[in-house]
Amino acid sequence: MSLKVEKTENANEVKLEFSVEAEKFDNAIQTVFNKNAKYFNIPGFRKGKAPFKMVEKIYGDQIFYEDAFNEVAGEAYEKELTENNIEAVSKPQIDIVQMEKGKDLIFTAIVQTKPEVKLGKYKGIQVKKIEYNVSDEDVEHELGHMAEKNARIVSVEDRAVESGDITVIDFEGFVDGKAFEGGKAENHELTIGSNTFIPGFEDQIIGMKIDEEKDINVKFPEEYFSPDLSGKDATFKVKLHEIKKKEMPEINDELAKDISEFDTIEELKNSIREKQEEQNKSRAKYETEDAVIEAVCKETEIDIPSGMIETEIDNMAKDIEARLSYQGMNLEQYLKMMNKTMDEFRNEYKEQAEKSVKSRLVLEAVGKTESIEASEEEVSSKIKEMAESYGKKEEEVKDNPQLIKYVQNSLKTEKTVNFLVENAKIK
Repeated sequence: MSLKVEKTENANEVKLEFSVEAEKFDNAIQTVFNKNAKYFNIPGFRKGKAPFKMVEKIYGDQIFYEDAFNEVAGEAYEKELTENNIEAVSKPQIDIVQMEKGKDLIFTAIVQTKPEVKLGKYKGIQVKKIEYNVSDEDVEHELGHMAEKNARIVSVEDRAVESGDITVIDFEGFVDGKAFEGGKAENHELTIGSNTFIPGFEDQIIGMKIDEEKDINVKFPEEYFSPDLSGKDATFKVKLHEIKKKEMPEINDELAKDISEFDTIEELKNSIREKQEEQNKSRAKYETEDAVIEAVCKETEIDIPSGMIETEIDNMAKDIEARLSYQGMNLEQYLKMMNKTMDEFRNEYKEQAEKSVKSRLVLEAVGKTESIEASEEEVSSKIKEMAESYGKKEEEVKDNPQLIKYVQNSLKTEKTVNFLVENAKIK
């Protein structure tokens, strides 16, 4: 097996020519036949028992070429890239030059390669100091949320609906006088002011009284997920059954005892303040790191191959699809609901993907320049921590080479970020 490498006219792109020995390709043809022999039904032979020569004579040996190519090409591609230290960052564009039994298999692959990173200034980078202070209002706001979770829901019978009330309604929607699918519900609980319904719907519930019936006229938004309803005028026939409201508890020592481990409201407030201060420190830390990395990226020249950006968008799409699965949706359904095409979706994430790829390449280049590595002790400590969190034995985790590599790279990245922040001028 041999490889020829030549640069194309495009930056960070090479053309690779692979040559696989005829014997190896012929063996792959035989392997493919052995895997598929059971499917051939040749007159005079039991199904799957016809010899290779007979199948070849009737169907032609080319019937096995494509599978034989797949049998050897992938292995050849990966092997030669590794041995020649070629870091491909895009899917290969394959072109078969020669593929014939008894002859060397020759094919080419055009791939984009990892770009050169021309680091600029990365020490002494100036960034603005980021701080977040906890105010009394922040503490009171959080305390209010905690009290609200402990609020009682009580029925209201002596007045009409007000903003903030919880209503129980029946409704049915009509467009052009016809009821539409999904537009009907009974004993539906709706909080007025939650903005969970079509704009204008909740506002028209205000002022209704128990057992009152009313026609509510609204207009579906132009960007509504259902094309049949978007931009359409609609009428909802509504009947109000119940009005309820939250009755907030008094904020005092008794409440503190009910909702926390503290005896006084002052102790609870101090605890809230401490937690918010810790959260603010973490937020400031991460935003400072982002600011430093962004500043270093601005000082760095990289011609990022399109393949790296497309791969990053692919990974983003997979992450989004994984999150959507928890809601019982997939990406295709989400795009349909948002009235977007896949191309529009990918274009929206292109800038973010490019920024992410550049940040990663810059951190890698700085780490290499400064010889930043994760020590065995650091890796071992992290592995032990992960094993404990997974409820596994340390030896089980250590047996996973991919996980070890991931931990090494993560620690190296973390140390590189710390190095940049420590060497930045933060004012």
